[in-house]
Amino acid sequence: MPQTFQLTITGQVQGVGFRPFIYKLAKKFGLKGRVGNNENGVLIFINATTKTANAFLKNVVEEAPGVSKIQSHSFREVPFQEFIDFKIIASTAEHQINIPLTPDFAVCDSCKQEIREKNNRRHGYAFTTCTNCGPRYAVTNKYPFERTNTTVNDFGMCPACTKEYRDPEYRRFHSQTNTCIDCGIQLILQDATGKDIEDNQEKIIQKAADLIRKGCILALKNTNGYLICCDANNARAIELLRERKQRPSKPFAILYPSMDRIKTDFEVTSEEEGMLLSPVAPIVILNPKKRKLDLKREQIAPGLQRLGVMLPSSSLLTLLMDSLNIPIVATSGNIHGSPIIADQKEAVEKLSDVVDYFLHHNLRISFPQDDSVIRFADNHKIINRRSRGLAPNYLEQEKTGGEMSKILAMGAHLKSTFTFVPNSNIYVSQYFGNLDNYDVTNRFGQSIFQFGKLFETEPRTILIDSHPNYQSSIIGEELAETWKSNIVSVQHHKAHFASVLGEHHLFGTEEKILGVVWDGTGWGDDQAIWGGEFFSYEKYTMQRLTHFEYVDWLASDKMAKEPRLSLFSMLDKEEVDVCKHKFSETEWKVYNQMLKKNILKTSSVGRLFDAVASLLNLIDISTYEGEAAMLLENLAQTYTGKDFIDFLEGEKYEWVHIRTILTKMNESMVAGMSREQIANSFIHTLALVIIKMAKNNNFRQVACSGGVFQNALLISKLVYLGKKSKIKLRFNRILSSNDENISFGQLCYYQHIKNKICV
Repeated sequence: MPQTFQLTITGQVQGVGFRPFIYKLAKKFGLKGRVGNNENGVLIFINATTKTANAFLKNVVEEAPGVSKIQSHSFREVPFQEFIDFKIIASTAEHQINIPLTPDFAVCDSCKQEIREKNNRRHGYAFTTCTNCGPRYAVTNKYPFERTNTTVNDFGMCPACTKEYRDPEYRRFHSQTNTCIDCGIQLILQDATGKDIEDNQEKIIQKAADLIRKGCILALKNTNGYLICCDANNARAIELLRERKQRPSKPFAILYPSMDRIKTDFEVTSEEEGMLLSPVAPIVILNPKKRKLDLKREQIAPGLQRLGVMLPSSSLLTLLMDSLNIPIVATSGNIHGSPIIADQKEAVEKLSDVVDYFLHHNLRISFPQDDSVIRFADNHKIINRRSRGLAPNYLEQEKTGGEMSKILAMGAHLKSTFTFVPNSNIYVSQYFGNLDNYDVTNRFGQSIFQFGKLFETEPRTILIDSHPNYQSSIIGEELAETWKSNIVSVQHHKAHFASVLGEHHLFGTEEKILGVVWDGTGWGDDQAIWGGEFFSYEKYTMQRLTHFEYVDWLASDKMAKEPRLSLFSMLDKEEVDVCKHKFSETEWKVYNQMLKKNILKTSSVGRLFDAVASLLNLIDISTYEGEAAMLLENLAQTYTGKDFIDFLEGEKYEWVHIRTILTKMNESMVAGMSREQIANSFIHTLALVIIKMAKNNNFRQVACSGGVFQNALLISKLVYLGKKSKIKLRFNRILSSNDENISFGQLCYYQHIKNKICV
């Protein structure tokens, strides 16, 4: 005899076509009942026997939509209720929202086919989406995920779209972002003065493509924010964009029309291809083939071999690239140092001096996001920037709750993110940028309040970096006062280490773990600037083991921007004249005086990379963060030999001697060794440092974090040496290894070290 069962599915199950999938599956099973979204995920009621209910649940789990991610599933018998059919019912939210926030998905192949078919009613419609693709997080106002809770609700569905929405036979059955050219989002093409250039919706994209071909610079509003575009084979247009955007050297990304075109120009591994074609559709750093490309490479990425490449993530970009059929520069729509712009008025105010034309649209964006950036070291994925398509969920987690909920972790100052735990889920925000920038700070604070409103929660505990002058710490203290929250500080590098332990669920392990945290800067417990750290973790206790040799930190933040200063500070006194030619006479006197009076010390490996880049005469003054390290890695990767020098051979590793490395490198230069071999050997030496440190201290597991571990060559060498030495290496894999992971690491440290929560 039939009973009534309640099935509960949690995870990334809203905004992914899950209810239509359940409806069709129930029809296939001949079941009667209901399915709807609620505050916890998807709730299903069916009339069935126990055997049928079990079989149905098994099919739900095994056949779930590809973009969904089930975290948990359960079913139980409830008091009998007779259903006469199977229906999708309106969403309910009787309690606080406790679900992952669905990220944006790149346009799917079926939608691409429709916008390209001349007889299809969506032919040429730039905002075509379905249950499997399109913006989600970017357009969300609140949850559960229903059209009425998104900015797409500004557009009422026409009869044809309504029919698709209501008919189970259509692909857009219950698609919350469903619109078409008759009822949907409108494009607006204007020049920099605000004059309309073309008002025919069917001709606007072709006109925009023509402008790019002619050498014009176009700001285009994608579904996650503005992109600034120009022809990637037009040197003058790229140089003009650099000049107007005040971005002299930082590499631009390139948008390609198709995977086939990318493969023509680049070496593409199966992992890289899979990532480019995935629903995330990020920028992927690729190695060009040894042939002449139809790109102005030196203008796009000065001094760098590898280039950032992506495919169209939306129907709008797909149509534009179909019209162009050439690669174009596609960089974030912002002014130097500011966050990506998503509002038309702001775009015109701030970008009119940068671009020649604007391609706007009238869909409001609630959560603007940059494109995510990913690279690979062999098969190892390295996330350089975690944003569109990846944020804001953290799905691979143990459930939190009780005293470990209602926590807000404020993250770092550079590459800022926040982590919010309003319930049993963890949410790690998208990348915001440098909090020195007023607009970034505003966006950061605004997003925190949006999350508080979304979850109707004020944090009981706020976690901040121990650096008192980080803007994230200052904002955290202000919020704690406003919300009457407890405030707890977490040391920067311990948070980095904790982020890897958290990602790999290692807090409960019995084995001790070596933590290696290398980055540019972070306030240490001894009031020095740390950045070359080794920690030991065992049984919910973390302690500093050793570090790179302390050297002088000069001229405050100027040292991070001038690699020559790092070299000056790190060279032995007997060798310092090696870099004298890099300074004027006045500068030389001033910096030598500073050195005599200086009391601030640093162990930063990030600054060591800067010093080496200056020693090898790659760069003395940087124009963007990480430039020296990128140029150094680029040089090192051009070395094709097999002879590597260990610049620390014979060292006992009580701590790591920076001056010894630089002395031996300088000796190698004087002896005539090539810069390529020296650069490669430097990175090889650093990899050996980690393996030897692990061996000398009897560690079989090593967890690495910090911005230095975005270096693909270092990762490749480490993986090879670790395998050879039977040492298990762990890296950040879900989050970036740079300061984007600090907020998550603060949470992990607070939960598992300060509070010793066992997992």
